Amino acid sequence: MPKIHVTDWSGTEHVIEARPGTSLMEAIKHAGIADLAAICGGCCSCATCHVYVAEEWLGRLPAQEEDEYDLVSDTEVYRANSRLSCQIEVTDALEGLRVTIAPEE
Repeated sequence: MPKIHVTDWSGTEHVIEARPGTSLMEAIKHAGIADLAAICGGCCSCATCHVYVAEEWLGRLPAQEEDEYDLVSDTEVYRANSRLSCQIEVTDALEGLRVTIAPEE
């Protein structure tokens, strides 16, 4: 299982193991990191699983779909490296991925 580095709101880094085939959102929630609300449960309808992906990883992830971009870019905390963790499928290629949980608006 790939290890993923997740930084929470306090700046604490958690190294979690994520099961391939699940979403990054599911992996973060399963690890017990409470800062990720994920209210819609992964339906790409709320942007409460918003994360910032480390710059060096952006080109290694699948491109954002339009609905994901629309949701995340409409937040007050949007950045060019913003993604919804529910839209990132965990694969072995994500070993070492670094993300930071975006603050609530």
